[in-house]
Amino acid sequence: MDAAHIRNFSIIAHIDHGKTTLSDRLLHRTGTIATRDMEAQLLDSMDLERERGITIKAHPVTMTYAAKNGETYELNLIDTPGHVDFSYEVSRSLSACEGALLIIDAAQGVEAQTVANVHLAMKQNLTIIPVINKIDLPHANVAQAKVQLEDILAIPGDSAILASAKEGIGIEEILEAIVERIPAPKPTNAPSLQALGFDSFFDTYKGVVTHVRVFNGELKAGMTVKLLHSGKNVEVKEVGSFNPKPYIREKLLVGETGYFTANIKSPKDVKMGDTLTDSRNPSPALPGFKEIHPMVFSGIYPINTADYEHLKANLAKLQLNDSAFAFQAESSVALGFGFRCGFLGLLHLEIVQERLRREYNMDIIATYPSVVYRVTMTDGTVKEIDNPAFLPEANYIEKIEEPMVKAFIICPNEYIGDMMALVSEKRGNLDHTETLDSRRVMLTSLLPLNEILIDFHDRIKSITRGFGSMDYEHATYSQSNMVKLDMLVNGESVDAFSCIVHRDKAESRGRALAAKLKEVIPTQQYQVAIQGAIGGKIIARETVSAMRKDVTAKCYGGDISRKRKLLEKQKEGKKRMKSFGTVNIPQEAFIEVLKA
Repeated sequence: MDAAHIRNFSIIAHIDHGKTTLSDRLLHRTGTIATRDMEAQLLDSMDLERERGITIKAHPVTMTYAAKNGETYELNLIDTPGHVDFSYEVSRSLSACEGALLIIDAAQGVEAQTVANVHLAMKQNLTIIPVINKIDLPHANVAQAKVQLEDILAIPGDSAILASAKEGIGIEEILEAIVERIPAPKPTNAPSLQALGFDSFFDTYKGVVTHVRVFNGELKAGMTVKLLHSGKNVEVKEVGSFNPKPYIREKLLVGETGYFTANIKSPKDVKMGDTLTDSRNPSPALPGFKEIHPMVFSGIYPINTADYEHLKANLAKLQLNDSAFAFQAESSVALGFGFRCGFLGLLHLEIVQERLRREYNMDIIATYPSVVYRVTMTDGTVKEIDNPAFLPEANYIEKIEEPMVKAFIICPNEYIGDMMALVSEKRGNLDHTETLDSRRVMLTSLLPLNEILIDFHDRIKSITRGFGSMDYEHATYSQSNMVKLDMLVNGESVDAFSCIVHRDKAESRGRALAAKLKEVIPTQQYQVAIQGAIGGKIIARETVSAMRKDVTAKCYGGDISRKRKLLEKQKEGKKRMKSFGTVNIPQEAFIEVLKA
């Protein structure tokens, strides 16, 4: 189809504002999917996506729409994940579009991720069409949503389309607005083909299938194309589009969105955001490419050590459909052989673990998540440490820097004091506060990434009774007084429980771990000391008392010195036993502590 009749758009929204329901409605209204094939959350193909109501992988779809002006248009919807962990995937998808539908829940108004995604779209100079969704809800407040649009996002409230994706209200108006307001794609006037690869997945028969948007020239089977950032030359085997199932096309022209397959065996060869061009007459790369680096690391170990090879194969399969996930083999004295895995963020970590348990039936245990610390040595060299086991001795370290994030927290006015207390408890600094409307404020703060890893999001939800929302972006590295906390059981360090913590929090963390270990370590014939240590200094201690036989039971009456003699003899025996006894910590104990 000629470029004047093509519209490329994506849908951006906060989690649970009705993005997937709206895309289902658009597919149904344009006849892309017959009524009998219709099902809820059609583009979310994973069980996990349907269950949690989130989009994990982006899905492009091509629709044909006969507009009221009598013309037929090709509409390419590039669906994006809404969660902060996948923000690079969102920015890549947005750069393949000319416009975006911004969905706001009429009952909840503008939330933290709405703000972040709108800024992403504005950076890419996209035309934004605001849609106020869920107007059929009894507590919908359309007037307030319009005011928030103007005050928070500086988008005219009158330009918003009122809709209810569930009831099918306003769908026609949305389609007409896409045709009228979003500009048609224009060629970049580069010397040859220029196409953006914005996502990829692995197909058992075809190899890597790459999603592309053509900016200049044409892409067809038989061409030899060059991937500029990875430097590979490949021959295109097949091109096509999705509706939502893939179908083969002769070629993709300027402005069109689809996929291509070539002899590419691993998704690592196709970098996200890479530019495709003609290998004989290359065009310059499209702007905005960056490498994806994992931010959060965790060790994943099989509970049964015999499953190691099985886990390795399954992680490799997972990596085929998730180019941002990285792993490498490591071993631990306590947990045996396993893998050090890198993730974009916490949701990403949770999703990967959940997929391993469900899709591959793996029994796994994950160690405490850690971030990448930048360690400057006394000789001036800089090391990046993601595993506490590799942290050098304190006397060789000049300084340790930890990654910081800029967090945007939106909460009702009455909880502002509690939120500020939470931020300072997590070693954060409040940058500034903005009043969004009569009911809510937005707090912008700088926090260490390592502090928000575990329970920060849950704490925000519980403090604000579910009304708070949060979004974050990676900021800088900042120097901190970080130390390595070791847990010693009977004088021996257990590497699975080691962690890097701030010195101010090391004592409370050590005490909590020691108390938990005391509960789960079985009693021995002798006393077992559990200690938390920083370097050579013990900061916490618990003792598992020994099993004791009552050796004085046979003495009834008589001289006290006889009883004392028996007790001394028992004490000597315990001492001798302790000198060569080792404590076996059962697997269940590790699982209990790591869960806690």
